[in-house]
This record gives sequence, C-alpha cells and structure tokens, in this order.
Amino acid sequence: MNDKVKSGSRNVAIVGPYLSGKTTLLESLLFVTGSISRKGNVKDGNTIGDSAAAERDRHMSVEVSTASTQYNDIRFTFIDCPGSVEFAQETYNALMGVDAAIVVCEPIRERVLSLAPLFKFLDDWEIPHLVFVNKMDRANIHVLETLHALKAVSSRPLVAHQYPIMNGEQLTGFIDLVTEQAYQYHPGAPADPIPFPESLQEEEHIARAEMLEALANFDDHLLEELLEDIEPDKEEIIKDLKLELSADLVVPVFFGIAELDYGVRPLLEALLQEAPEPETTAKRRLKDFKGDATIAQVLKTYYTPQGGKLSLVRVWRGKLTDGILLNGVRAGGIYRLMGQQQRSLTEADAGEIVALSRLENVKTGDTLSCQQSKELPKAEQLEPVYALAITPENRNDEVKLSSAIAKLLEEDPSLAWEQHGDTHEVILWGQGEIHLQVALDRLRRKYNLPMTTHLPQVPYKETIRKAVESIHGRYKHQSGGHGQFGDVFLDIKPLGRGEGFNFSDRIVGGVVPKQYIPGVEMGVREFLAHGPLGFPVVDVAVTLTNGSYHNVDSSEQAFKQAARLAMQTGIPQGEPTLLEPILHVEVTTPNEFTSKALQLLSGKRGQILGYEGRNDWQGWDNISAYLPQAEMHDFIIELRSLTLGVGSFHWNYDHLQEVPEKLTERIVSINGNGNRK
Repeated sequence: MNDKVKSGSRNVAIVGPYLSGKTTLLESLLFVTGSISRKGNVKDGNTIGDSAAAERDRHMSVEVSTASTQYNDIRFTFIDCPGSVEFAQETYNALMGVDAAIVVCEPIRERVLSLAPLFKFLDDWEIPHLVFVNKMDRANIHVLETLHALKAVSSRPLVAHQYPIMNGEQLTGFIDLVTEQAYQYHPGAPADPIPFPESLQEEEHIARAEMLEALANFDDHLLEELLEDIEPDKEEIIKDLKLELSADLVVPVFFGIAELDYGVRPLLEALLQEAPEPETTAKRRLKDFKGDATIAQVLKTYYTPQGGKLSLVRVWRGKLTDGILLNGVRAGGIYRLMGQQQRSLTEADAGEIVALSRLENVKTGDTLSCQQSKELPKAEQLEPVYALAITPENRNDEVKLSSAIAKLLEEDPSLAWEQHGDTHEVILWGQGEIHLQVALDRLRRKYNLPMTTHLPQVPYKETIRKAVESIHGRYKHQSGGHGQFGDVFLDIKPLGRGEGFNFSDRIVGGVVPKQYIPGVEMGVREFLAHGPLGFPVVDVAVTLTNGSYHNVDSSEQAFKQAARLAMQTGIPQGEPTLLEPILHVEVTTPNEFTSKALQLLSGKRGQILGYEGRNDWQGWDNISAYLPQAEMHDFIIELRSLTLGVGSFHWNYDHLQEVPEKLTERIVSINGNGNRK
C-alpha cells in the first residue's frame, strides 16, 4: 500500500464497553478497505488489534492498538481502545488525539448504561462521535427502544443515520435515512439497492423525522423547510450532519454486524463525508497556540522487546522528520504502526498519528515541540482504587524492581506504587483486579520479574484509654567493670485523636541528669513502634517525672532501657485499644443503584454522611461516607458488580477510629502480639 496520502486523513478511535466487538469492527474496517486479505478472530488470537500477549491470553484489549488503511484516497488511522473500565485511562489518553470516535455497543438494554461515562468524557472534551450498534443479530429490544435507551445516557441528541431491516432476528439490510434508499446486505460484498419495504414505512418515517428535527435545531433554513413541508435535498442534510457532528452537537447512529461486515461500508462513508478533517480538530485544539512551530502530543507509551521505547504521537502542526529535536530530546525513527508491526517513515505531516522511538524522559500526555511551547490539555489521571502488596519471587531481583516499575508506569499511567512507611510493603495500585494482573504479567514477561502477591496489610495503630502515673522502670546490669544503671518514673496519658506523640519532663534537682533525658525519650519512642497489641502506639503523652542515677554506672543507653521497661509495664495498664484508618469515600453511581450502593457501604461498616445529585451528571448520585480501610480491598469489585460496571469512588485518608472489640480480638490474634512483619 502506498504510504503517501493523496488528499488528507482521518484519525478515529474505536471505543465502547467490553465485549461490544471493537476489535472485530477494526478487522472488518481493514478488510473492506483492502489493508488485510483475511480477517482475524479474537478467539484465535490473530487480529491486528489485541496483538499483545496479555490480550491474547485474556481475549480482551488491555492497551490501545493502532492500524492504518486507505479508503477513497483518505488515510484512516484507527485506534482500537480497551473496553474494560479497568483500562479506561488508555482510552481517555488516546481520545485526546483523534478527530472522531466510533462508539461500539450492543442492542441490549442493560448494557447501554455502561456507555454513560464514555459519552460524558466525549462531550466534556467535545470529541465528535458516532454510534455503531453492533451484533444486531442478538438484539433483545426493538430498534426504536435501542435509540431511546441510548438517548437516555447521552447529553447530545442521537440521530439515526440509517434504519435496519430485520427478518425476525436476522439483519438483512438497511434504509439510508438521508436518501431513503433501502439496501440488502450480502456476505463479503457491498450491499445492493432494493425497493423500499412498505412494512417499515411508519417506523422509518418516525426515525427520519427525529433526525431532521434534531438537525433543524442548528439550521434555520432546514427548520423553515420542515415547517413548510418542503423536502430538504440530500446535499443539505449531509452538510448539516457534517457541521453538527464536527461540533459535537449531534451523534449519528448506525446499525450492523461487524463479524459479517454488515453496516461497515456505510459507516466508512459517513466517516469519509461527515467526520471532521484533522485541520478542523487542530484548529480547535490549538486555538491558544501562536506561531507555526511543530507541535505533537504523546497519546501512548510502549516498551517493546526489540525497539525499546516507542511514543505514539499525534502531529498537530508542522512536520516530524527523522532525528528531529523535540523538548530537547532527539527522536529516533518514525514509524506507522499496524498492530505489533512497524513500518519505517522518513517524515510525518500534521494530522498523522505515528510512533517515535527513543524519546527518553517524555511521558504520555506530554506536549512536544521544537521550541518552548504551552501544554496541550491532557486527560485527567484516574485515581487508583485497588491494591496488592508485591514481592519479587527472587530476593536478588529487588534491586531491579524500581526501574521496572518506573517503565511500567510510563506505559500505564493509571498504575501507582508506594513503599508503605508503616507496613514496609511495596504496594502496587491500579484500577481493579484484572488491571493489576496484567501489570504483573508485564513485569514477568518483559522484565523477567515474577512476583508473589498478597493483600496489603492494614496499617493499624493502637493507643490507650486511661492515664497511668508514676510507672517505675529500673535497669540494672553488672558484668564486671562498669555496670549499667538507669531508673525512671513515667506518667503516661492518652491524647486526642490525631495528636500523635508528646514527650516532656518535670525533673527537678537533677535526679536524672540532662544528658540522659534524650535516652529516656529514645527508649519511649522505640517501645511505641510496637505496642502490646503488636502495632505502633499513637496519641499518647509521656512525662518523665522522677528517677535516680549512679555516678559511675549510669549512661544514656541505661536510661533508654529503663524507659522501655517502664513503658512495657505502663502501657498495658492504660487499657490499650486498637485503632483502624478510616477513609472518606465519595461514591458515584446511577441513582437507580443508589440504594444498593448504600447497602454495600453499610454492610462494610461504613458510616453514611449523605448523598446528593452529581453535578453535570443527570440521573447520577454522589454518596459521601466513612469507610474502614480494612473493608476497602474488594469494594470496587463489589460496587461495579452492583452497578453494571459504572459505579466508582474516590477516597482519601481521614482519621483513626477504635476498632470494635470483637474485631480487635480477631485482628490481634492474626496480626498482632509480635506476629507482624
């Protein structure tokens, strides 16, 4: 295929829920345009998209995949995006660089709701998009019901661009609502014109009228024609569709079966005639950018076994040439991607999406330029909601772990990691269980770092309920020569929650010399690191009130030991109690699932603070609650299960709270009493 584009290009993302058939649609698009001679199959693992090992193992997309083709002298670059909510960051990052998106969905009522967050993102960023209702042979609702369900989750008006012709459960053709010409599908060939099916006249008329009325909301001339019962011509309707689609004012809807190539050619024609050109998108994105310097943006970062680092970029302005200097970094080769295959290029013009090699210190979302430049907007970073503690199977691999994780986070910015200060665990954070399993697979496959995993420890603390006074601690040790002697009396009292630790002294008359008092504080602090229940002790005040010393045998170390002995005696007398971290969570859910989300929180010892409608999200609620961190691990899994996959939450640490007594006994028996790592 000739790499030189004769008259323009289009960059189109293929998005939609898991199992809607996005990768199958990409195969069909490539097949009907002649880029591939034989279609692959997701189950067989031989598709252009889903070509990474982790994707073929799971039969699902876990990262964006790019493929190019040519149709009617226009180069189409398609970006196949993951459908699982756990990989939404990949999708959002890629959408920042396209001219339009195809939203693939199924004609199944209960699955339509899962489109709501995606529609919201597209509309917030004013990204033009079309809907392709796939798998029409598996529809469980009528065509008009499908449209009604889709309209309920979109803030933009949806307009049917065609009306499907069904024979029972079989899709046999369609009516083009612009021309009102009917067509019949044929496997492996373009559809043929057929006479208009009179049995569909009423339904088709309703759908066409809704399309024209939606377009007339933005075109006064068309509105006048409709009011005067004048039939608008085809060119006017297509012109309106292009204008309104380009401005993200309407969402055209198509129907088909990607596996059989049904509906794919009309979809391509609409992208050709109605989707915005790259220049239109660039003008909108670069409206605040002056000058003519080359500008590009990184949509995705890959680390490949053969070629090292690859950065998938959208060229917004100017031209990329071999060895170009971007952000002070000299780029390596320029490549057009076809799944895992790379085709070398000498240059890339504005409007193209290509991969650049060896852009070190450049991350996903970064704006690239030959000179100092403003930053293009980037997709919001998703907060992690699921965690696992990880340890290399081979202890000698610990030194390689941080550099491997750094590369992992470059490829997937929705991951995060921390070395927990209290539990000393390495914790990998992500968007869900499968998300982390894919990340661990990459560590094993790419970096030869197999991991063992376990649930992260909850960083419990302990404190005391009552004050104790004059707790005596004496350390006396004689072993020939100088001995060791330290003698202290301590008052220990609880502090308010969150006040931490306070040490003071009320020594008079030098009964404990000043040079030994730091040793007393050190001994107290060392004991507090591991209290009688097995956890760090917090929110206590310790006062050194009295003591004695020996002119020869006393030392700072002896007083440190004496203080530890006093604490060992005193803290158990202060009625130790276990404290657990409490998180403040903001749960977002469609309001039809609000009661289930409230029950879930209550069942996990959550304290509901209230709920209200979510700003700018019609039909959604925000629930505010306190949730014990111990109950958080599977919370996202259960929440998604209750809300058809669309429920989510944000969290932050809020305070420590006493653990119920029955739970304390179980926690201490498992984790405490010296058994903690």
